[in-house]
Parts: sequence; C-alpha cells; structure tokens
Amino acid sequence: MTSNIQRNLRRPSISSRLSTYAASTHSAESGRRPVDDRAAQEHMEEIEEIKRYEDFTTIDWVQDAARAQLQRKIARRKTQDGFFTRGGGTKGWRQKLWDSYDAGQAWIVITIIGVFIGLNASFLNIITEWLSDIKRGRCTTAFYLNESFCCWGAEGTCDEWKPWSRIWPVSYFVYILFSVIFAFTAAVLVKTFAPYAAGSGISEIKCIIAGFVMKGFLGWWTLFIKSIGLPLAIASGLSVGKEGPSVHYAVCTGNVISRLFEKYRKNASKQREIMSACAAAGVGVAFGSPIGGVIFSLEEMSSNFPLKTMWRSYFCALVATAVLAAVNPFRTGQLVMFQVTYDRDWHFFEIVFFIILGIFGGLYGEFVIKWNLRAQAFRKRFLTKYAIAEATFLAGATAVICYFNAFLRIDMTESMEILFRECEGAGAHDDHLGLCEPRHRYSMVFSLTMATLIRIFLVIISYGCKVPAGIFVPSMAIGASFGRTVGILVQALHEHFPDARFFASCKPDIPCITPGTYAFLGAAAALSGIMHITVSVVVIMFELTGALTYILPTMIVVGVTKSVTERLGKGGIADRMIWFNGFPFLDNKEEHSFGVPAKDVMRDDLVVLPVSGVTLEELENTLSTTGYQGFPIVQDRQNQLILGYINRSELKYGIERAKRERPIPGTARCFFSPSSASQSTPSSATVAVSSSSFSGPGAASAYSIDFSRLVDATPLTVHPRLPLETVMEIFKKVGPRIVLVEDKGKLKGIVTRKDVLKFQFRQENMEHPRSGEEVEERRYKEERLWNGMIWCAEWVKDRTIGRIERRLVENRLGRIALGMGSRRSSQVDEVPGETGEGEGEGNVELGDRR
Repeated sequence: MTSNIQRNLRRPSISSRLSTYAASTHSAESGRRPVDDRAAQEHMEEIEEIKRYEDFTTIDWVQDAARAQLQRKIARRKTQDGFFTRGGGTKGWRQKLWDSYDAGQAWIVITIIGVFIGLNASFLNIITEWLSDIKRGRCTTAFYLNESFCCWGAEGTCDEWKPWSRIWPVSYFVYILFSVIFAFTAAVLVKTFAPYAAGSGISEIKCIIAGFVMKGFLGWWTLFIKSIGLPLAIASGLSVGKEGPSVHYAVCTGNVISRLFEKYRKNASKQREIMSACAAAGVGVAFGSPIGGVIFSLEEMSSNFPLKTMWRSYFCALVATAVLAAVNPFRTGQLVMFQVTYDRDWHFFEIVFFIILGIFGGLYGEFVIKWNLRAQAFRKRFLTKYAIAEATFLAGATAVICYFNAFLRIDMTESMEILFRECEGAGAHDDHLGLCEPRHRYSMVFSLTMATLIRIFLVIISYGCKVPAGIFVPSMAIGASFGRTVGILVQALHEHFPDARFFASCKPDIPCITPGTYAFLGAAAALSGIMHITVSVVVIMFELTGALTYILPTMIVVGVTKSVTERLGKGGIADRMIWFNGFPFLDNKEEHSFGVPAKDVMRDDLVVLPVSGVTLEELENTLSTTGYQGFPIVQDRQNQLILGYINRSELKYGIERAKRERPIPGTARCFFSPSSASQSTPSSATVAVSSSSFSGPGAASAYSIDFSRLVDATPLTVHPRLPLETVMEIFKKVGPRIVLVEDKGKLKGIVTRKDVLKFQFRQENMEHPRSGEEVEERRYKEERLWNGMIWCAEWVKDRTIGRIERRLVENRLGRIALGMGSRRSSQVDEVPGETGEGEGEGNVELGDRR
C-alpha cells in the first residue's frame, strides 16, 4: 500500500504532462500507450471547441504553454513525411517556403492590423471634425466639408461657411439640439448592439492582456459600434475624449484580424502579444506618437513585455502612423490637430512656475479620480436602467453650460490647438478669440479659469456614462487652460516688473515668456496626474512638439506630478477602475510586504474528487451544486493525497461527450487515473467509456468512464509556510489559474488570484479603516441626491409635459361640451314651445339659462 501511494505521489514533469495530452487510455491491464498525432490533434481541437476558458475567468498560462508546445511538436511530425518533403525526409522547396511564411506570419499580421488601425483613425478624425462643426453651421458649397476645409485658403471672413442663424437664441437652440441628438444616438447604439463599446476600455484591456477572459469585449460588433459611436459622443460636446477609446478599437482590430489566422486563434499567449502591439498603435495614432505608444504599452498596458513584443509594437505603431500620415486627414501634414512647434528657449526662473503646474497636475488627478469613483458608484447603484437618458441629459446640460464660454463651446482638440500657440509669428494670425491681445488679458484669465473649473466638474460626472468615452484629452484640455492662465499671469508679471532681478535672464528684444508652453506643460501634468504615467507622457509630448529644449521642463513637471500623486494615492484612474469593478488583476508594478504564509490566505473548505469510486450521478450533482472552476483530484477523501487537478469546463464537456457516444446510467463509475479503469476501449479522443463483458440486472453498475486525459497531472503546489509574496510572484510571472497548497503530498487548501486580492484589500482597509457609519452616511447622501433628482424630474415633467397634457384635456372637454351644446340648441329650435310664444323668446330664454 505504501509503495502504491508513493508511486501515485510521483507526479510527472512538464514533458510527461505534454504526453498526457497525446496519450490514449486503455484498460488497466494494458496500461498506457501513446497514440498517434491525429488523435492528439483531435483532442486539442475538441478542447478548443468547448471554449476552454469560459467568460469572466482567468487563463492558465502554464496549460496554454504546454498546449502550444504540443501543437508545435505535432506540426513538426506532420511535415516529416508529406507533401512538403522530398524522399528521405529532407526538406523540399515547398517546406522551406512554408517555414518562411510561418516565421514571418507575425509581421504580416502586424502589418495588416496597422494598416486598418491607421485607416480607422483617419476616418474617425474626419467624421469627428465634421460632426463637431455641424452644430455651429454648414458649408454652402459642399455639406460634407467641415469649417476648416470649407474655408480652405480663405483670407479674413469665410462666406462659404454659414451659421444656422444670425440670431443667437436660434443658434443656441440648434447647438443644444445637435448635441442631444448625437449623444442619444451614441447611447442607443451602445446599449442596443454593443454594451462593451461604452467607456474607455483601457482598464478591461489591461486585465485581458494579463489573462482575464471577457468574451465579446474585443469582438466585431464592439469594434463597429465603437467606431461609429465615438465620433457621435465627441461631437455631442460631452467632456470625454477619443484617445482612450483609440486603444480599445485598435485592440479590437487586432483581435478580429488575428483570429483569422489559426496560429493566433488557438494560442492565447501569441494573441496577447498582438494586443500589446495594437495598444501601442492605438496611442500612436491618437497622439501622432508611435514611440510614445510603445512606451505607453510597456508602462501601462502590458504585464509581460518581452523584446519581440516591443519590436512588434514598434512596427505596428509605425505602420498605423504612416497610414495616418498618408491619408493626412487634416490636410496640414499634422497627425493630430493640436500638434505644435516652439522656436524659443525657456529660462531657469520658470522652473518655479513649472513646479506649480506639476503640483496642479497631481492634485487634479487625485481629485478627479476620487470624485469620479463616487460618481461611478452612484451611477451603478441608481442609473443603470437609465443609461440612454443619462447620456442625453449630460449632453444637453453640457451644451447649455458650455455655449457661453469660447473655450468650452469648441472641440477640446481645437481648444488645445489654440492654447498651445505662440502669440508671435504664425500663431498671431489665427488669434480669433483675442487670446494674445493685452487688452483682453484679464478677461481671458477669467474665461480660462471658469473653463478649467467647469470642465473638471463635467469630466467627473461624464466619464463613465454609457457612450464611448476617454479621459486623456479632457484632462489635457483642463491642464492646457490652467497652464495658459498661469502663462498669461507670468507674462503680465514680467511686463509690470521687467527690471526685476527675477527676470534678469530675459533678453530685451525677444519675448521672454511664452504662455503657449505653459499650456503645453499643463496638459502634460494633467495627463500624468490622471493616468499615473511618466516616461510615456514625456515621449508623447516631445513627439507632439519636436522641441528638444522642452524635454527637461516636461520631465520636471511630470516628476513633480508623480511625486504628488504617489503621496496622495495609489494607481491611476485605469487601475482604480480595475479595483472598482473587482477584476482579478495583479499589478506587476506593486510591491507588497504582508509577512504572512500561504496558509493564511488559502481556502480549506474544498470540494475534491477521488481518483476512483465516484459515480456519474454524484459528479453531475457536484457540478450543479458548486460554482468552482475546477476540482483537485485526490487518492481518497480521507488521506487527501494530491494526484492532479481538472477544470470544470473540461469535466463538464467530458460528461456530455461520453453521453453522446452511448447511453450511460447515473451509477456508472468515474475514474481520473489511467491505471484505475478496466477493460476500457477509447471511444473518443477525450474520454474513454468502458462496460463489462456480461449482461444482467447489475450490468448498469459495470459502466465506467475514464477522464484521465482531461486531468492536469502536474498542478503547481506550494508549502503552507511559503510567504504570500512568493505566491503572488508565481501568479504574476508563471501565470497559473490556481495554486494548490500541500504538505507532504496531502492537500491542505487552494489559492486563487481572487483570494490574494481579497486579502490585499482587507489589509489595505485595515491600514485605512472606514467605519460603518461613514459608509451609511455616504449611502444616505446618495439616496438624498437620487430623491432630489427624482423630485426635479417630476417637477419639470409636471411643469412642461403635465401642463401640456392638462391643456389638451381641457381643450378636448371644451370641444365636447361645445358640441353637446350645439346639438341641444338644434333640438330646441326644432320643437315648438308649449306656451305658444314665438321662436325668438324661446331662444332668449334658453340663452339666459345657459
């Protein structure tokens, strides 16, 4: 007995585990023998058919790697004798050609994806500009031209572009009407066809690249609706941007195209490499910054970023940006509208003001993240059923508020283009808002300050509504307006005190202060503050300006912002949204020191399956009464000796496959070890069903099913005293779905990603405790706010729709009464009076009675 236990405890290595996939189960007397490659391939295809990774689960990278290695092994064996080889097993020209195609397939796929991402970005830029301008007027020569194209080459006034009306109340109404229609259309499309198209998508993509499965999030419908709804959402005037969703539609494009190739459709690891490259291309086309996109993918998106992924990300971003430049959507040679160049240097005394901008960026990021998460909680609790109404109302309210501010009325990218400009040179000729005129200086300061405050409020309540929405450009617009305000004030300070020692480095004949650079640096600070990214922001801003002299100020501003954000909070808004939604994501950038062993986190109330002795009925009952994603296989329930692990989806499919082969009673015995079944003949490539050689009343109990080929014989195991930090590193770097905890071969518990995250959240709550009274008070305030919103809606409805309905009812009743009165009058006129008096007197008498 002891030797048998020891033999069962010796689990095979990874190579043995691979052979398990390719082995065929026979009777206990005949033991195990390997099968041919065709059976192994059939087994793998069936595993793919059952959708191995169910929705909202995590990928087991260990099993995925083992399956990929087996696929390569089978492919090599197929090519040894076949159409691609010559006699004697040497490679022919066909095989060499096929090997070359297989080796370069990744670059072919990357090129195709990059081309489509660039074309999609060009289409979105053109449509967004036209929809944004159509709210204010139309082009009389061609309705499909936006204002800049309609007035191309015009000097001074543009007669081809006509506003909807010269009367401002009419233009105001049309502006609001278009905003409401655009937001309503985008919200309806998202809710009806692709709910995953809402929001930015960066948080979910980070989890998907790390191994989380969200079916449909990167599908064709999501790509299509995101591409249509994004221009509508931007043009509606909502304080949302298209740069964050650019990552989403880029990764959707990569997923849809890569799945056309079998090499990527059946390999989750290679598909994640494509997604990382697509994320870089999405940022590259959004900012015209291919290198910044690669750094962004490395810094923010990917948990695993090997060298080959970096090269492919670079190439994909390069192709997408080149296509965008070839299309030239703005006809200016610029990849983005707010691209700018500076030809003046900065002064060291300005570092004081750069630090102020950095502090503002950090404070802005933490303030917006905190209150936006509260708005998200309120939205999830009360507004889930009113997604369309919410987006429509927000667009209408934004249009009502923003119309009277010149910097809020126009598109955010256009406003940044204006704020980034220098007041001298070419920028002075396009100063339509009077931003550079000294006599309008303090009115501009007031207008920019109000734009900053209003935009912050609108970003808090708008980001997260159920339309395609990003937060990159709104944050940059807020930083740009604040930075331009600081720049104007510094310029005024210099003009009032030109001889002060503080400004001694300024040259007399050259403008000393460039307010546009302050707007540029303020945008960088706000972007860094909201996303908690550093290097990629510096690279993106450098590629936007092409000015080497402003790299150091940008690094100073971003460094100060990073210091402030690290002091006030942990993680950018994408990371906070991951925690808010409860996704099982372990961030590689975090370092922990819990000082507890694995046994303090593991779950010990386990449902295990013995290697033999369990019936089919018991197995089905276990599947129906539990929601676990897998079950440990043990020698028996008493000694708990670990023999393997089986996933829920594979076990469920194995049962269904066995039932399709032949009718199987519930008393059939189930085995999870090849040496346990007897007289089994493989009836499929997945499970083996065997029956006894005699028939009789007890023949039903002689049926047996062998699930050994679905069992993972080498699950990762750790000791109960292993530090939790090491277990977390195993999840991050090795990537298993579960880790079994065992002591001397006996199962003690199980640890999953969610168990680790729950323990992490508990520890953080202990460090920053929040009493139940605070939670109840917050919920009470949310309910009061919701009741107030309901009261306002009822009041507006009663004052508008209700009053109209009452008037309609009164008019209808009046018409009915008038009709009845006229019929009565006609009847009286036809019947003579009883007193014999004339008609006139009778009519007068009836009229007096009425």
